Amino acid sequence: MPEPFSSFMARALHDPQRGYYARRIQTIGACGDFSTTATLSPLLGQAIASWIKDEARMMPEVRHIIEVGAGNGMLMATVRQSLGWWRRRGFQWHIVETSESLRGLQKQSLGKSVCWHDDLHHALDACDGQAFIYHNELLDAFPIMLAQWHEGKWHEVLVDFPDGTARESLHPIVPDSDFSALQHPPKHVQQRCELHATVRDWLRGWAPAWEQGAMLTVDYGDVFPALYHRRPHGTLRAYLMHQRLEGQAIYQNIGRQDITADINFTDYCAWAQSLGWQEACFQTQAEFITSRVSASKNQIMDSDGAGGAFKVVVHRKLRK
Repeated sequence: MPEPFSSFMARALHDPQRGYYARRIQTIGACGDFSTTATLSPLLGQAIASWIKDEARMMPEVRHIIEVGAGNGMLMATVRQSLGWWRRRGFQWHIVETSESLRGLQKQSLGKSVCWHDDLHHALDACDGQAFIYHNELLDAFPIMLAQWHEGKWHEVLVDFPDGTARESLHPIVPDSDFSALQHPPKHVQQRCELHATVRDWLRGWAPAWEQGAMLTVDYGDVFPALYHRRPHGTLRAYLMHQRLEGQAIYQNIGRQDITADINFTDYCAWAQSLGWQEACFQTQAEFITSRVSASKNQIMDSDGAGGAFKVVVHRKLRK
């Protein structure tokens, strides 16, 4: 039976036995399938440390720091080192991680100085609801609903494997005001777009447990409609050994390749606002780093590359 693309993506990435993040341990870095900003340079970690210092001056009563989806632990190690021995001792450190293999790498890097949690709600409970939260390249791994414009209407893409080969089909859907891409007829007759309903539901799931603090989000994407400018096939792709794969190749190498899509920050920021969070800033990664760290231009600072493709948004939750 055909299933939503989101179900296929969830199994391919997060199945406990056969999913990409369960099976693949050495996925990050030059010898893996992709590199994150944190594995390419310490600059992002240094900038996040600077951000934590500023937020802590505004909210000195917040003494917990949570990283969600910490990869191999390198980013938190850099953040902690950049804060310095005395300042980092003033915080309690937490990681939310569902992958046991990645937890193992994080523990090798960070030792016993961190508490691990299965989800953000439980981590916030351990912090009495007060925490500074950050995550880097987390949201792009959430399963997406894949939509396509067809015969004047939006349809959801379903997928089936009747003979071992992926076969897509389309099912009409009703436009939802939670998704900006569905509110306007596209310029391309078969435009595809990705809807991160799982990100929306994730935010709503743990938001009641967050009483005070700030959250820094780093991910690749853009606001709508710029996100789909000259992208009639959307942003969905896979990565295997640093090779970018699209189209039918996304359905191959299941469990052995990463699958990802850009974040629609128009939707993301609207969902955050609906939860009562204040948007403090929205910048490119290059702007965020240069505003906090003295550094010469490199790969992650290139405004025509990663420095511009990655966005940084800060939200604050203030006590009522």
